[in-house]
Amino acid sequence: MRYTLHLRSIVAAVLLSCTSLMAFAAEPEAAAKAYVAGKDYEVLDQPVRTRDSKKIEVVEVFWYGCHHCYNFEPLVERWHKLQAEDVDFWQSPAIWNGVMQLHAQAFYTASALGVSEKMQMPLFTTLAVEGKRLGNQEAIADLFAAYGVNKDEFNKVFNSFGVKSQVKQADARARSYKISGTPEVVVNGKYRVTTAAAGGQPEMLEVVDFLVAKERAAMAAQ
Repeated sequence: MRYTLHLRSIVAAVLLSCTSLMAFAAEPEAAAKAYVAGKDYEVLDQPVRTRDSKKIEVVEVFWYGCHHCYNFEPLVERWHKLQAEDVDFWQSPAIWNGVMQLHAQAFYTASALGVSEKMQMPLFTTLAVEGKRLGNQEAIADLFAAYGVNKDEFNKVFNSFGVKSQVKQADARARSYKISGTPEVVVNGKYRVTTAAAGGQPEMLEVVDFLVAKERAAMAAQ
């Protein structure tokens, strides 16, 4: 009797192990969803040079006045914190008119002054949530001043050659990416991911993960 029970226990354990192994083997296949170029993401006609060829570049093109970008901000920030060191993530402002150019200057001014983290959400909230225009330098300077930035220092940096050069580069970059809206994400200067094509903002980041893995494998094979 004891022998029979013992044998049944062994058989049950073996069957359980086999079932677990089958589930484990099937899991990567389920996770590795195949995304299709031209459907889930776009391949740029002309690749855009990245700032660090040794890393996989991921660039989010955004605008502070875009409520979709406001909603995407916490998602992409959480995503960024989970990335390996070989992923170079950064943001680039979209510029379609004079007001957006001012907002791009605000973005690069915050970076130059070392207050990007402090000013990122106030700029988003003021423009995308409260609906304020921030249509001139004085209004932007007042917002920065409300968060402890000296106005004279702000105005000096805002009008500096360095900041204006970065704005021009951002404009040229967005044109090279063929940006059609915000937020959009460009992976390694080759692939453009949009909310519409991906099916949603969380899905955008899933497509980005797929493309990062694709580029990582390509770099490893070189």
